[in-house]
Amino acid sequence: MGRTKIESFSDLFVHELKDLYSAESQLIEALPKMAKAASSQKLVDAYKSHFEETKKQKERLERIAEMLGVDVKGETCEAMKGLIKEGEDVIEAKAPDNLKDAALIAAAQRVEHYEMAGYGTAVYFADMLQEHEVSDLLAETLDEEKAADSKLNKIAMESINQQAAKHD
Repeated sequence: MGRTKIESFSDLFVHELKDLYSAESQLIEALPKMAKAASSQKLVDAYKSHFEETKKQKERLERIAEMLGVDVKGETCEAMKGLIKEGEDVIEAKAPDNLKDAALIAAAQRVEHYEMAGYGTAVYFADMLQEHEVSDLLAETLDEEKAADSKLNKIAMESINQQAAKHD
């Protein structure tokens, strides 16, 4: 954000949209790798499902940009870059399958929580700017991110974390 010129609340909103667009773009590259590294079929399926959802979320951001007449491309979300790096570290870790799956879920949930924070902020900003249709579209994505986090939590609690805990 250091070089970004922000002179109005609208500029700040567009900056948030650019950050989210970059985050989704990076995630589209990372999710297939995470799916490939997972051993639990439920976890693989969750990653594959969220991959398809993430592509739609990116398209939704492109639609929002078109509606607002702004460009959301060209910035890099450094936070997502770091979260993905953490996920790549997990992928490369030498660990039993169920421990790796538990670590993959933890990494993915950090991503989901970052996205929930970003989309929650963007929804609020859109509302403040009286961009209600945009707010509704962003809220749709926010709900999807919450559902993805919930799904990961359920997978972790129903099986993977119990199996991983057996290694103590």
